[in-house]
Formats: sequence, C-alpha cells, structure tokens
Amino acid sequence: MLELSNATHLLEENAYRYQLQDVEEPKLFRDVYGYGELPKIPFNHRRVPIAMPEEIVITDTTFRDGQQSQEPYSVEQIVTLFKLLSRLSGPKGIIRQTEFFVYSKKDREALDRCRDLGLEFPQITTWIRATKEDFKLVADLGIKETGILTSCSDYHIFKKLKMSRRQAMESYLSAVKEAFNAGVIPRCHLEDVTRADFYGFVVPFVNALQELSEEAGIPVKIRACDTLGYGIPYSEVALPRSVPGIIYGLRHYADVPSAMLEWHGHNDFYRATANASAAWLYGAGAVNCSLLGIGERTGNIPLESMIFEYAAFRGTLDGMDTTAITDIASYFRRDIGYDIPDNTPFVGRNFNVTRAGIHADGLLKDEEIYNIFDTKKFLNRPASVMISKTSGLAGIAYWINENYGLTGGEAVAKSDPLVAKLKEWVDLEYENGRQNSLARRELEEKINEFAPGRFSN
Repeated sequence: MLELSNATHLLEENAYRYQLQDVEEPKLFRDVYGYGELPKIPFNHRRVPIAMPEEIVITDTTFRDGQQSQEPYSVEQIVTLFKLLSRLSGPKGIIRQTEFFVYSKKDREALDRCRDLGLEFPQITTWIRATKEDFKLVADLGIKETGILTSCSDYHIFKKLKMSRRQAMESYLSAVKEAFNAGVIPRCHLEDVTRADFYGFVVPFVNALQELSEEAGIPVKIRACDTLGYGIPYSEVALPRSVPGIIYGLRHYADVPSAMLEWHGHNDFYRATANASAAWLYGAGAVNCSLLGIGERTGNIPLESMIFEYAAFRGTLDGMDTTAITDIASYFRRDIGYDIPDNTPFVGRNFNVTRAGIHADGLLKDEEIYNIFDTKKFLNRPASVMISKTSGLAGIAYWINENYGLTGGEAVAKSDPLVAKLKEWVDLEYENGRQNSLARRELEEKINEFAPGRFSN
C-alpha cells in the first residue's frame, strides 16, 4: 500500500512492517566482529539521502557518562560547569539538555541547585534504571524526561541480560509504560546499536515504542548509542556499522521524527566527531556529547568539537559564546585537577602554539597563515609560539610581541638587536644540553637583563 511518509512527505510503498525476529542463537556478526581479529568495515554500496533537519542541537552527558570514567564531580563543580554550559549554549539553547543522576543525596542536591539558577538552557533531564520506583522518583522531582537503558544487540540481550529478543523487548516496553504512567517522557537508549540486528530487532522494537507512544499521547525519544565506537560515517557502508544507515532506517522504517532522534557515540576508533556529524547530516536532530569528550574508555563526542561543527554546517554560531570553552578548560585544569593533553584541539595548551621557526615567521607576517581561525576572537586565545631550539629569530620576535601586547609601530621585528641577543642565549642553552622549551619567566628575566625597562606587562 501507499502511505504519505512523515519523513519525506512523499507517497511511498509500505507493504509491510519489519517484524521481530526472535532467533534462538545470537547474531554476533562474526564476519565483521571477529574478536581475535580487528573489526572490518563492510560495504554494500547502498546510498541513503542526506536529510539535515531544520533544527539541530547538542545534548550533554557530562554529569552522567562523563562522571562514569573519573572521580565524581562535587556539587559546586557541577553547578559551575552547568553555568558555563548555559553561557556557551547561547540564547537559542543550542546545548539543549544535560542529564543528571538522581540516586544519591549529592546527585539530587546538584540537580536542585542547578534548577534553582533559573537558566532556560540546558534543560535538565535524568538517567535512571527502568524500574517503577525510579520513574516515581523522577516524577516526584518534577523532571519531564529521563533516559532508560534498552540494550539492543544480541551481545547484550543474550550474553548480559540472558534473555531472548522477545523477552528483552517485552521488558523494555513494560518499562516505557511505567514512564508513561508516571507522566514522564522516556528516552530509550539503544545501547550497542552498531552491533545490533537492525531490521530483526531495532526497527521492530522502535515501531512498538511508537505505537505505545501514540496510545499514551506522550512522545518517546530514541537515542542511538554507539557504545564501542564502531560506527562508520562513510556512505555505502553496510549495517550494522553504518551511521547513515542507522539514522535513515530509524527515520524511514520506524517513523522517528528528527526532533526525537539522538546520536550518542564513543571515540574508540577516533571517529566520535565524524560519526556525530554524519548523524546530523542524515537526520538526527541531536548529538549527545560531553565536555572535553570525557566518558567511558576513550570518551564521548567532545562537546566543544560539535560547537564548531554546528557553525560549519549552519554558517553561524547562533549566539553561542565560544569563549566559554576556554574558561571551561581552565576550570577543569585549575579547580578539578583534570589533565588536558596539551595538543587537544581547542582546549589544549598548545593547540594554537607553534615551535617551528618557519611557522613563527609566517605568524609574524600574518597569523592567518598558520592559525586555523581567529582564536583570539572565538576562544580568547591568540595564536602563540613556544621558544625552543627551532624557534629562530621570527619565533622570538613573535613571542615578545604576543607576551607584551605589542602591535603596530611598537611591535618588535626579527631584525631587532634584542631578538638577536636572545637567540644567541637560546642557542647556547640547547648547545649545553637543554631539552625542554623555555618558560615565560625565564624569557622575561633574560629580556629584563638585555633591555632593562624596555617592556612591562
């Protein structure tokens, strides 16, 4: 029969709905995921259309998944990070939601204090066990939406839960009914979707969820979770690893509106950001991230990376205050004691710092030559150089100008006698066996020795 598609608004054939395949043995895709071999990327050359939603947003899991991989945050730390998230999100709420645990007294105190701030964004949601008691707890707290775990691969259904597919589905649907009875919007986390039998379990399960939702008159959200980072963003990759295929399938065969569809990825194969971008491109309305990518094992999608992906896709930041990213990074270092690798994009100490003299020479002439964008404007971090044995005259001159804020006619050229003296000293340091870069204090002391009173900070 023909039906008008909610996704494409076209008449499409819909002769049948995918039915649950309640197999006796688990489908583990051993040709792709041979445990004693490296995972393979299968292609089937099937293309699905790009379908970027009208509205795309970011959701945050810093206080949920982000806390599962390190020492939990204190209440004060959660409140501070929540305020920074709100500032970064901007007036349109591009960082739309953030999720909290609610089990401990500390969890609930943090949630209450963040809610008492009266900030519109990010909206507060929770993550709970799928039990009647937990749904009541969420409802009593006045939270409108909560995440629940609905593992969907046979690795989890057969090996972890010790259930059949039908038993798992019935258990999940029962939990969703409890959410509806409590008046809470359930967000079903399709754990391990990139190892799941997509048309044999995932689509039939989501179709059943949609039917329950329609009966209850309460929406249900779907979060596709790439639990082990197996997702592939390339076109024409076969399921279950295809991010385009997963998002397309959920929209086209399970009728999930983009506004109700979310992607949650991990970075085990360095694809977290690329997979999240693909999810947006093919129809997911939201991507779920954490600050600095902190999360299980290799981490989640770095939230800050998707801020710049958003701007790249939309051509605008839509009011997001990206200088908050630098303040977030500083807070993690200074107050939380988190060690951010120096070469981490956007937040590492050295992400826009060069040591090479030839690069510094380019920066001295025009920083646009070697800087990715105006990092002073967007991150409150000007392009910088680090003085080492490869810095050369240009690197030293650039460092002096940046350190002392010298511009125009006051700027020091690489032909300045002071620069030559400093280079002689730097060269001698490394000839005598020095290995590490020179610290700011060392350079300032030497400048004061060679040119007393010439500069002041």
